[in-house]
Amino acid sequence: MKFWKISISALFATVTFASGTLLVAQTSVAQSKSTTAPSSLKTTIVNRAITESEVLAAQKAWGDALVAISTTYDKEGKDAAKALARKVIDEAYGYQFGLVLFKPTLTTAPQTFRTTSASALAYFVGDDPAFPRDKGFALNGWRKVESKNIGIFISGDTATSMGKVTLTDKDGNVITVDKTWQFFKDDTGKLRIIVHHSSLPYSGK
Repeated sequence: MKFWKISISALFATVTFASGTLLVAQTSVAQSKSTTAPSSLKTTIVNRAITESEVLAAQKAWGDALVAISTTYDKEGKDAAKALARKVIDEAYGYQFGLVLFKPTLTTAPQTFRTTSASALAYFVGDDPAFPRDKGFALNGWRKVESKNIGIFISGDTATSMGKVTLTDKDGNVITVDKTWQFFKDDTGKLRIIVHHSSLPYSGK
């Protein structure tokens, strides 16, 4: 009886080992088939998944651009600042894809929202008779911009952030605004702003 138990155990071990060997062999064949392709085959992979680091980089780029417009205005005048602002809007926002839901900090009805690139440009640098109340937010001597998020929600090719942005001008004056951004990644892998809501914190009065 003892010999019979040993024999069955040995047989079971042999079968298991053989099955394991067969499984490995089959897996190797499957992997070989999945990774081997005709030399003429070309593969294109478009990955629009956004990472947290990309969101943080996009926020920093926006702040750096605001400072650049301000310093350009101080050194080279409004025409140069306007040209730079137009370039920044074209590169940072998604107006070429359709509406951008932009609510700037200092706007009032009936021109509170800026869904076109022209209206965004008017907000940043003014000098547009269609927006007579715009004085040029980006021309206020900004020298430092810092973003502090309370959270970022990422889903595939879109990411939404909310938090506070602190701006410091050349005289050391500081203003803090509440800001919500939503980005999407275009076909070139660039993040673009499609929602931008900014407002002054509620004072409670």
